[in-house]
Amino acid sequence: MSDFQKNIFDHLKKKADIDPEDVFNVANSVQNADFSDEKTVRRLVRQLAKVANKPVSKKKEDKIVEAITKQNMPLDMNTLSKFLKG
Repeated sequence: MSDFQKNIFDHLKKKADIDPEDVFNVANSVQNADFSDEKTVRRLVRQLAKVANKPVSKKKEDKIVEAITKQNMPLDMNTLSKFLKG
């Protein structure tokens, strides 16, 4: 791991209390994920909420899962972040 990567993970740990290992686990689970599969997407949404320590209501989770599985939203982190906040 480079110094730059280490600094990023140290910052995440200190400021957001996010464990770097959790970030790697989520990233690994996304690599070959089938985003048309509701179960897979739901698991990913729950993982991300847990890592970010942000509760996601059942209603919001359902909306996110439906939007992703029906391909009604682009799958980039900015869009997903806005969706989680809204």
